[in-house]
Amino acid sequence: MSASTSQNQRIAVIGLGSMGFGMATSLKRAGHAVTGCDVSADAVARFVKDGGAGASTPAEAAKGADIVVSVVVNAAQTETILFGKDGAAETLPKDSVFLSSATMDPDVARRLAKQLEATGRHYLDAPISGGAQRAAQGELTILASGSPAAFAKARPALDAMAAKLYELGDAAGQGAAFKMINQLLAGVHIAAASEAMAFAAKQGLDIRKVYEVITASAGNSWMFENRMPHVLDGDYTPRSAVEIFVKDLGIIQDMARSARFPVPVSAAALQMFLMTSAAGMGRDDDASVARMYAQVTGVKLPGDK
Repeated sequence: MSASTSQNQRIAVIGLGSMGFGMATSLKRAGHAVTGCDVSADAVARFVKDGGAGASTPAEAAKGADIVVSVVVNAAQTETILFGKDGAAETLPKDSVFLSSATMDPDVARRLAKQLEATGRHYLDAPISGGAQRAAQGELTILASGSPAAFAKARPALDAMAAKLYELGDAAGQGAAFKMINQLLAGVHIAAASEAMAFAAKQGLDIRKVYEVITASAGNSWMFENRMPHVLDGDYTPRSAVEIFVKDLGIIQDMARSARFPVPVSAAALQMFLMTSAAGMGRDDDASVARMYAQVTGVKLPGDK
């Protein structure tokens, strides 16, 4: 793909949350004509103020687009954006590509791809990892699978959004499956980090010192290092919400049950996220699992009244 061609893409980004807004900004910075669409009119207005274009429905956003980037939470929202009322599939030009970033069951990704490809458009299964800051910097990790034609069509958008692009197969579903393995580990690591930090507090340890020691020791994980500062600061503003892991670890249970494969560690982690959600913290940061442990055991953490 030549530089000049990549500058001329018309790209719609549907879903302007913390990830989608950053991705749309990265695409715009790379020289593409970007239209943003979101259920929140305020999010669209903010993107327009930043110099992008706005649309009120997926169908309006997808009209004339070379690439549609869908950055929503789950499979149900993805299907609605594509095939629901005023969906992108109504107006997406033939031979254009729909790039799906939602984390979902691989079987659902395969079904959506088959349904869209039957209409003469391309589907790229492209879950993302990296968080809002990397999205805004155009430095995401993208785990993608799809036909060679889908990759070729989506390449300008992928180049603008990703620091690392993994091409994981020539059919939808592979990207989703890789993402679920990542989510299994991520959820388990957050639950384990939260358990350890609350247990350290129960022992009367200085948890800031615990953080310093563990991040320099073999027990460290990326999630411990990234999430436990939220506990130290008593700040549970959601960078990634508890409900995300209720969903993703739930998908893993469904996949494992179908495959007759035991996943007892991620099942235990799912229960921790479910308890945290049930305690009223579902929309808070996923490090709130530590708060749930603290509430159950009477432990004081920073920020506790």
